[in-house]
Amino acid sequence: MTTMSDSSSPEPRSEAKVRHLIRELIRELAPNPEGLRLENPHLVNDLRYHSLALLELAFTLEDEFNLEPIDQEIARQIGTAKDVEDYVVGKVLAAQAPATP
Repeated sequence: MTTMSDSSSPEPRSEAKVRHLIRELIRELAPNPEGLRLENPHLVNDLRYHSLALLELAFTLEDEFNLEPIDQEIARQIGTAKDVEDYVVGKVLAAQAPATP
């Protein structure tokens, strides 16, 4: 499986790198990776994710990007690959942002 996490390297990841890695993880875990040929495939309808595959994707993203478990309400709003990218990128960039006093 594709992975870029390395605990010895706390270097910030660029948005482009994060998006690329998310797409790779979605492709690797998708029951129907051919659906990624679409510009913004739907996780269930195009990529054929089912509940167990969606959980595996969520756990993989949480581990890879050191994310807190996703709230069920937010999870219900995520339907496409771009939705996943936007959510994870937002969390990663917020975590990388310097704290403001």
